[in-house]
Amino acid sequence: EILVVDDDPEIRHLLNVALSREGYAVSEAGDASATRSRLERGGVELITLDLSLGADDGLSLAREIRARSDVPIIMITGKGDAIDRVVGLELGAGDYISKPFNLREVVARVRAVLRRHEPARSVPARMAPHEKFLFDDWQLDVTSRELVSTGGVKRELTTGEFNLLELFVRRPQRVLTRDEIMD
Repeated sequence: EILVVDDDPEIRHLLNVALSREGYAVSEAGDASATRSRLERGGVELITLDLSLGADDGLSLAREIRARSDVPIIMITGKGDAIDRVVGLELGAGDYISKPFNLREVVARVRAVLRRHEPARSVPARMAPHEKFLFDDWQLDVTSRELVSTGGVKRELTTGEFNLLELFVRRPQRVLTRDEIMD
């Protein structure tokens, strides 16, 4: 479940609709007290957190959450100051998005943060010991994130390059739209 924390009900609603449409379970909180209450029940996999919560301070709330949990946090805020971004990221936020934002971008960033957070929890349980794809003269080992030629030469790839290659080998002989690639 994704917890959307923002003092603006319209923004909470927009994020709720966008994330629900993508298949995520979503709950909302308008202040620090409601956030604490929701977190006590458990089951929250990611939090989108506004830094300006009316009377409450989002950075203090993030600090408090981080002291008790490693749940991923994406800060979504109108504060575009570099210092706020740095402090947010240093507090352990997985990402930082400035308002106004594009809903598609928020959804993509939520997916990315959940993917980064997921390996420690569940990837080994659902993957084969070494999931490998063979194509041309190459072998892509998804588990170890390595690309190796049949001659044994390892090819270094950036995270983006690896993710794209994995996407293509998982969907061979298929034309992908820009949105499918971005997702």
